[in-house]
Amino acid sequence: MDHPPLAPTRPQDRRGRDFIARHGETVFNAAGRLQGDHPHTPLTRAGFAQADEIGRAMRNLLGARPALTLWASPTGRALQTLAIIAEHLGLDWHGARTDPRLVEIDMGSWGGRYYAELAAEVGPVVVPGGLLTPAPDGETYGEIAARTAAWLADTDHLDGDRLVIMHGISSRVLRGVMTRAAPHPAFAAPIASSLPQGSLVMIEHGSEQLVHRGTGHAPA
Repeated sequence: MDHPPLAPTRPQDRRGRDFIARHGETVFNAAGRLQGDHPHTPLTRAGFAQADEIGRAMRNLLGARPALTLWASPTGRALQTLAIIAEHLGLDWHGARTDPRLVEIDMGSWGGRYYAELAAEVGPVVVPGGLLTPAPDGETYGEIAARTAAWLADTDHLDGDRLVIMHGISSRVLRGVMTRAAPHPAFAAPIASSLPQGSLVMIEHGSEQLVHRGTGHAPA
């Protein structure tokens, strides 16, 4: 059973804007394999192109060397995506901060397996709305909400805007917490709408705006 998420601070109390991006396509995405919290599944050429698109969109919006704090999941695919974006913005990738609370959903023993192979054994892994069925020994959506809400609480007081590079599922939960989305009826946690790889949103005072819609196709 999902545990209730930690109560987020009021969105209007959070300083600055959050630009939240989903990393580009990876070799696991292209092969139809579950990534979960695997530490490094490299970007494909399409993934690098998607990161380029995010970088161009941010450069057009914010100009060169914007005052941004760089944040990322510590996974290789998130850091690769961030490196491309930072180059477009003229920012130093080496100044980025990582936090394990920004990683993707832990899929337990299902991590790394092929979607089709796993579905033949246990039934649908990808459920309506592009969400993943939690693994029996994996992480629940409530647990993701709790850890992302804890990251928010620790960064609410920081001045300035942030760029945050994350993953398909964990970014949806973070966005849901930040925008106070209604709890999902099956997973009992706030979950925002699905966006393809290479997408970027801006959240300010609890309100979300789509900045760039990526060209990725993987469900999670």
